[in-house]
Formats: sequence, structure tokens, C-alpha cells
Amino acid sequence: MAKGSSTGKTLTVAFLLCIVCSVVVSAAAVMLRPVQTENRELNVKENILRAAGMIEPGSSKAEVEERFASITPKLVELETGRFIEPSEIGLKSIEEFQQQKVATREGTSYTLSQAEDIAGLGRVEKYAKVYLAEENGEINRVIVPVRGYGLWSTLYGFMALENDANTIAGFGFYEHGETPGLGGEVDNPAWKAQWSGKEVYGEDGEVAIRLIKGGANPSAPGAEHHIDSLSGATLTSRGIENLIQYWLGDSGLKPFLERIKNGEIRNV
Repeated sequence: MAKGSSTGKTLTVAFLLCIVCSVVVSAAAVMLRPVQTENRELNVKENILRAAGMIEPGSSKAEVEERFASITPKLVELETGRFIEPSEIGLKSIEEFQQQKVATREGTSYTLSQAEDIAGLGRVEKYAKVYLAEENGEINRVIVPVRGYGLWSTLYGFMALENDANTIAGFGFYEHGETPGLGGEVDNPAWKAQWSGKEVYGEDGEVAIRLIKGGANPSAPGAEHHIDSLSGATLTSRGIENLIQYWLGDSGLKPFLERIKNGEIRNV
């Protein structure tokens, strides 16, 4: 009888311990959620600024927030390239815009056909949040979001363009799960530095960026559009080329960028 009582007590203690631990873990998760959200938002802001060449890696939170205060976010309707108000898509403010939610919600997104889905997106949003930097009252640089599938993951990044809406000021990814040393070389500063000064569009107005296997030749025809492919990462390189083709093409942000190029949008 005593043995059974001892076993029962042991099980009771173990059960109570499990309950206490689960409560502690749940409470910690709830308490840390705002911090995690803040860190994610700070990471996005820093990468927007780094793409635009407005901040150095390793900058403090205060520096990031100070510099980002000069950036104006705007919502764009992809089909027309026009600015829209958050209320037009049921939002109270632009801060409520979350790409992943908008890309899956009925009314603000649509499913791509197999032929259209060159970036492996499946379903895409009808609207995008872009970021504008001004100088002397006019748009100086425009930073646009891009994403697409590589080898193992969806890569999320930003491309900054000069005010001609064609010349690349900077480019980088802030989230991906590609193989370190191979596709993960998208984080290599030397590779990212190649993008500055390259031109997105060719003379025919189509996206002309190409990642060249074996390395881009600066003397080759079209060199102004060429970037070194990632060594040993053919599928990641192809994915990057495809995501740029999509997001800076007709189905993506090209209608908006053409309005900037044509002078229809000069300031915010």
C-alpha cells in the first residue's frame, strides 16, 4: 500500500511539474513576442537602409531609427503603379500592412499560373509597400521588396534604385535558408557590392539582369546587366534571376517604376 502511495505521489509531482513548466514556457513566449517583433522590424529597417546605402553594417538601433525616419513608406497598386491609401484595402494605417497576410487574403491577392510563377511564389499580393528617400524635395532613391524561391528557401530582400528607376543603388536579402558557403553567399559583401551601378532594364524596356556562370565579363556585351553567378549554387542563382525578373517586370513593380522614370511621380 505504501509503495502504491509513493508511486501516486511521484506521478502527481511529475504532473504538477509539467504543468508549471508549460505555464512558464507559455508565459515566456508571450512576454518575448513583442521583443521578437521589434527585432524583426528593426532588421527590416536596417536592410532597407543598407540597400539604399544610407547606413553601415553594425549600426546601433538608435542610428537605424534615426535614419529610417527620413524614409517614406507608400502602398502601391501593382497593376496600375499608383499610390493607394491603406483604407482602400481595409487598413487603418500603413503600419498594418503585412505582406504575408496580404498575399494570402482573398481580395488582395491572386493565384499565379504555372507560366507566370517564375519565382515560385504560388500566390501573390496585388499591392506592395515601397520605400522612398527624398533629397531637396524630390525622390532620390526608391527601395522595393523582392522575394522568390532559391534552392531550399524563399529569399526575402530589398533592391534600391536611383531616381532613374533603372540603376541599382544596392541589393541584399534579409531572410533566407540557403546553404552556407554556396547559396548562402548571397550575404557576402563582395558579391552584394557587384550590384551597385548595374542597370535593371535593357534598351527594349525588359528586365535584363543576368547572373553569369563562371563570372561576369566587364567587356562583354550587356555587361551593365551582368552579375557573377554564385559558385556551386546554380539553383539559388537562377532563383535570384527569376525573382528579379518577376518583381521588376510587368506583373510586379514595373508599372510603378515607369511612373517614376517618366516623371509622373517626383516626390511624396
